[in-house]
Amino acid sequence: MKEQTKLALVTGASRGLGYAMALELGKRGYHIMALARSQGGLEELADALDAIGAPSTLVPLDLSDDMGVQRMCLAIHERWGKLDLLVHCAVHAAPLSPVSHVGEKDLDRSIAVNIRATQRLMGMAESLVRAASGTMVYFRDDMGGHKFQSTYGMSKAAQAALVETQIAESAEIGPRVLHLSPKPMATATRARFYPGEDRGKLASPADEAARLMAEILP
Repeated sequence: MKEQTKLALVTGASRGLGYAMALELGKRGYHIMALARSQGGLEELADALDAIGAPSTLVPLDLSDDMGVQRMCLAIHERWGKLDLLVHCAVHAAPLSPVSHVGEKDLDRSIAVNIRATQRLMGMAESLVRAASGTMVYFRDDMGGHKFQSTYGMSKAAQAALVETQIAESAEIGPRVLHLSPKPMATATRARFYPGEDRGKLASPADEAARLMAEILP
């Protein structure tokens, strides 16, 4: 018999918004499957979840590893048979660069993580989320046209196109798909893009996670 529990898969869970989302969902009774490349960050999250009595499963995995994602989704299917919530926070933020000087590795990595891995995750997780009448959550970051943001802006724009297409395709048959816009947050990624910015004027990831829950879990 499949385990009866509320299950949330959070990508990019070792820091920033992903970490905050995982904690917020843990407070709300979800078993957290926390995915990130950083083992250390995941272990810190697990300690924080343990402190509030929230169960967790750590998945140290690079999202561009297709076979690894496939194995994870198969394990979810075999143990739970469904996925109540996917919160996709993982992102690759390439270094700032003029469009004419973008490095090949940075371009390829941005495409692999922000575009291709997003589509593969959609394909592998969609049936699990549909089985739970669940929700898939993605986040906008509209940086196209901003100076020195060609690689990140391009890849996030392409990711947005994928999400909007999935929203249209699932409108009648499910699952529920959300494309949300967080406020500017005091994260390590933003600090790379805006060095010297007054971080005191930015939202905290924890506050944004709590605010966005009103849209994710109405």
